[in-house]
Amino acid sequence: MSTGLAALAPLAQRGERTSFTIRGARVFDGRTRTSADTVTVEDGVVTGIGSGLSPVPGAPVVEAAGGLVTPGFVDAHAHPVAAGVEALSLDLSGCDSRAETLEAVRRALSAGSGWLTGGGWRMSDFPGGVPTAAELDALDPASVRPVYLINADHHSAWVNTAALRLAGIGRDTPAPPGGVIERDGDGEPVGTLHESAMDLVSAHLPAPADAELDAALTEAQRRLHALGVTGWNDAIVGEYGGMSDALPVYLRAEAAGTLTMEVTCSLWWPRDVHDPEAAVQELAGHRFDRERLRTTNVKLMLDGIVESQTAAMSAPYCRCEQVTGVAEATTGTRYFSPAHLEEAFAAVQRAGFDIHCHAIGDRAVRDALDAFATLRARSGGDAAADHRHHIAHVQVVDPTDVPRFAQLGVSANLQALWAHFDEQMVELNLPVLGGERSRWQYPFGDMQRDGAHLAMGSDWPVSTPDPWQAIHVAVNRTHPTGARPEPLGPDQALDLTCALRAYTTGSAHLGRTRTAGRLAVGAPADLALASADPFALARAQIHTVRNLLTVAGGRLVHAAPSGRTTQ
Repeated sequence: MSTGLAALAPLAQRGERTSFTIRGARVFDGRTRTSADTVTVEDGVVTGIGSGLSPVPGAPVVEAAGGLVTPGFVDAHAHPVAAGVEALSLDLSGCDSRAETLEAVRRALSAGSGWLTGGGWRMSDFPGGVPTAAELDALDPASVRPVYLINADHHSAWVNTAALRLAGIGRDTPAPPGGVIERDGDGEPVGTLHESAMDLVSAHLPAPADAELDAALTEAQRRLHALGVTGWNDAIVGEYGGMSDALPVYLRAEAAGTLTMEVTCSLWWPRDVHDPEAAVQELAGHRFDRERLRTTNVKLMLDGIVESQTAAMSAPYCRCEQVTGVAEATTGTRYFSPAHLEEAFAAVQRAGFDIHCHAIGDRAVRDALDAFATLRARSGGDAAADHRHHIAHVQVVDPTDVPRFAQLGVSANLQALWAHFDEQMVELNLPVLGGERSRWQYPFGDMQRDGAHLAMGSDWPVSTPDPWQAIHVAVNRTHPTGARPEPLGPDQALDLTCALRAYTTGSAHLGRTRTAGRLAVGAPADLALASADPFALARAQIHTVRNLLTVAGGRLVHAAPSGRTTQ
């Protein structure tokens, strides 16, 4: 394999259209594993998929040695520009403990001035998932640099005393609607802000320069292309949590010809919308559908996350003050009333947008499904319409609601990597969910059996954007890095074909992509070459698969020299 990849590597650095042959491969075409063993590409276009095809004359030949060719992966739910900003600033996602996190922050504080921003810290590394301002203050005794660090989930922020003072947050500061200010026994803020409370500090952050945001997109494309990803759905395009609107960033890249991903943008539905029709009219001014960039769906965040007890539940969380510090029973946060959702969904669909919901708790999932049911009933079923509405995350789903995804034609946008016993699940989810609701988590298998349409994504930078890690968990419901070895709900595992389909054609369908996620003769090449054929591996070894070659929309964007993988 090394000769062909080595010849292609310099071309990949320039993102050129080129010709080559992959032979000795296995091929998954986006629907099924085929009998083909050869793929030919000429000037960026797929010219052959079959067995024993002649190589393209004069072009490099990549000997796949049984590796699997797939369509390029499409990440159905990611935040790439935000992830790129974090990767190029203070990236804490690689820290494996509280001590490592604090040491990384200490080094960053000593190396600069002004606001320190970044993210990626893990709630499971701190008692109750709540790091404190005191911990940050101890790293900078003079406390002259305000600090704002978003957690890996992007639903919480960790700030120091200087940042709290700048934002005027004290004992008497009320939490904004839908937000939580973590406090000590005396009512003083401790330094962790959840959901809309993050905005109290993020409003004071300096806006990043265009050059910084452009560099972030470039870095995001590089990292995801190295993993075989050729398209993504940016799950929040608008101002949120201290991040600037990414739409101008994408438009600049498209105009410059540097947008190598096929990007679908989810336009942000603010939490303070009072007039849905007016909000939709404003969003409609940003609606377009171009070859590499489109704004075809609207994102509504219906609730928060289980770890901070802000995911919306039908019954109160278990009272586990020793785990979360929350003494009073709560059912979480519902950002929108059922009446608002019904009105908003109707207005969004009339404007020609698809609807993209964040729903973690069983109450939020049901609210979304109820609103979709009302929308369907009021439109008379609308059988001929091409709506691609979807609910992302679907962590806790009442079993009675699972069949409704297929019945209503609502897709499930899965973040499969979360469906195992990692530290956050064991330490922060199970104790507050209790036994019954813990068994309701991530019902992927039941959704598949009921005939629901499935897509898959990473929610990067919340978790790794490597599709093979998510597929491993989807198939096994375990991961080698997990805190416990047994599977989480083994009956909810997906078969490998279904998981691959979800991460390619399934996600491409939701994003209305033109090329990404599809592999067909006569189309611009959009493909990834894996280091092995996962169908030939033991299921427990799927996580070992790595990406070697990526072609996006006809442009060669990644080749690992000598078969080595890079990220």
